[in-house]
Amino acid sequence: MKYEIILFDVDDTLFDFGISEKEALTKAFLEFDLPSGLTNYHASYKKISKALWQALEQGNISVTELGVERFRRLFLKHNLKIDAELFNRVYLGYLGKEVHLIQGAEEVCHHLRNHCLAIITNGFKEVQTARIGSSPLSDIFEQVIISEDAGTQKPEKGIFDYAFSKLQITNKDNVLIVGDSLTSDIQGGVNYGIDTCWFNRHHKENNTNVKPTYEISELTDLMQILSEETD
Repeated sequence: MKYEIILFDVDDTLFDFGISEKEALTKAFLEFDLPSGLTNYHASYKKISKALWQALEQGNISVTELGVERFRRLFLKHNLKIDAELFNRVYLGYLGKEVHLIQGAEEVCHHLRNHCLAIITNGFKEVQTARIGSSPLSDIFEQVIISEDAGTQKPEKGIFDYAFSKLQITNKDNVLIVGDSLTSDIQGGVNYGIDTCWFNRHHKENNTNVKPTYEISELTDLMQILSEETD
């Protein structure tokens, strides 16, 4: 087989982060006596969060700083007297318990057990570890590579150096990264010189200069790609 090692992103690749985020935010807002918090503030939160995750990819903020800063900005914008650090802790606690797999994720991972499967994620360590550990995928992965441990994040080369060291990979030609983000997963793979598979389940237009090796809209399409590579 050509691809012996498959590196998977987590959020919106194997796990449905949109559902997890809404559920965790709802519970956190309820704990702070804001039952309509999701309705009132989710749009603002998404905009703030997106900008900060982009800053993370550019190396301008750490994931720890991001966690608190997104809520600090949100509460400042809406004049809410809430401790952003405390709210972030509560939110992450709930988020770690939200396990919602993308359709086909379990099937694909079990089908590919003859490959070396690993996770490579920029997400919060405590959240990703908890979610993966309590999911049907808990015993699937050879390594779970998290940016907090690596000290660097996708798309930087450092996290791939860290992953390759952990997995004892010597040949980049044997590796495929699968993820939903062009700027993080796919750009990271391109930068590092490995093949990439863009999981584009929402059929977004690619208006960037980033060109994935493959593009799929259903996670199960990955099985066909890998099957063809073994023919």
